[in-house]
Amino acid sequence: MSEKNNTLIVIAGSTAVGKTALSIQLAKILHTEILSADARQFYREMIIGTAVPSVEEQKSVVHHFIGHLSIFDYYNVNMYEQETLCLLDKLFKKNQYVILTGGSGLYIDAVCSGIDALPDIDMQIRDKLQNQLKTEGLSSLLKELQILDEAYYNIVDKQNSKRILRALEVCLQTNQTYTSLRTQSVKERNFNIIRICLTLPRNELYHQINLRTDKMMQDGFLDEAQTLYPHRNLNALNTVGYKELFEYMDGKYSMELCIDKIKTHTRRYAKRQQTWFGKNNDYAYFEPSQCEEVLKFITSRELINK
Repeated sequence: MSEKNNTLIVIAGSTAVGKTALSIQLAKILHTEILSADARQFYREMIIGTAVPSVEEQKSVVHHFIGHLSIFDYYNVNMYEQETLCLLDKLFKKNQYVILTGGSGLYIDAVCSGIDALPDIDMQIRDKLQNQLKTEGLSSLLKELQILDEAYYNIVDKQNSKRILRALEVCLQTNQTYTSLRTQSVKERNFNIIRICLTLPRNELYHQINLRTDKMMQDGFLDEAQTLYPHRNLNALNTVGYKELFEYMDGKYSMELCIDKIKTHTRRYAKRQQTWFGKNNDYAYFEPSQCEEVLKFITSRELINK
């Protein structure tokens, strides 16, 4: 039996599935606060395109890790893990529960299971790789990664520039493979963890994605992207929605086709998120409307942990 007195409730799931609404509902009932694990929402310049909780929603429940960075800041999952654990120590002194919600599986896993301690990277190496990405594209980095660490090359998401850059940074900094430095050992936490993943039938999720994309455009997503266009090569902006709008501004296709591409690429992103969470058997699955059932599940798990 566990002697841990505090519980981190993870509300995960794909984009547009309804994590924000359920997390706020739960936070109000449990009288607690919310930590974001959506890496796209960390940047204060990216509001509309990342579906940041509204001002009203953030006023109704305290949110952390939303808009706490600039797109010009360097940040990684190791930093997020340490900052989140420090914050949890403080929050658990006044709350039995804290909610962690988002769709960035790597960031959720870092908080729940820990992430390997990797070396600090020389800025010359980082700048070189960023410039290579800007001038030669992602394919150039992938070719280099295949040479330096073929094992990681074979499993990495070939569209995720952040992970590719991170692996190359470590390889160049240490002269070792990124694979050899990833122990993937689970770290002990001094709190209980309850993992919940939200799901919807595919046609409903895709409908939600389409509706949200249309609302983003109505809310001024194009204007937001236009202000960020001069910085389009920054790593933070290499994300669905912004990339397609930047290409529209470059004259590559019409606005109608641009919106269609955003919807299509968001659906693909949602599928990758589902695959990530599906690999972890610790998740219990609920639909976003099942708040009462989620609460009953949390209670049942708490009885086991006592």
